[in-house]
Amino acid sequence: MADVNRGNRPLSPHLTIYRPQWTSMTSIFVRITGNALIVATLLIVWWFAAAAAGPEAFATANGVITSWFGDLVLFLSVGALWYHMLGGLRHLVWDAGYLLDVHKSEMMGQAMVIIAVLMTIFTAIVV
Repeated sequence: MADVNRGNRPLSPHLTIYRPQWTSMTSIFVRITGNALIVATLLIVWWFAAAAAGPEAFATANGVITSWFGDLVLFLSVGALWYHMLGGLRHLVWDAGYLLDVHKSEMMGQAMVIIAVLMTIFTAIVV
């Protein structure tokens, strides 16, 4: 059937009228950190492959990994790893049927961000 009233219908929900919530934003960032971890993993695999390829290839890869850019990527990867892991644990808690009301879910999202930042700093200091 053709919808003759197609132009008069409202667009809902739309990003301009939707208020972001902790649960939605933390879920989006869990997906982003998962994809970022793939990129970081490829960088580390390149380093190992270069080590197997020979001294010239390893010198190039090691130069990138030990540069300020490599340090930044690895530091952010540690943060992404902690954040992504905590997001997975949060979903396991939700799958078990706990902490599903709005207030507790938003507190879990805030705690997840704080714990991920603290664990990233702790890891950077220890390592």
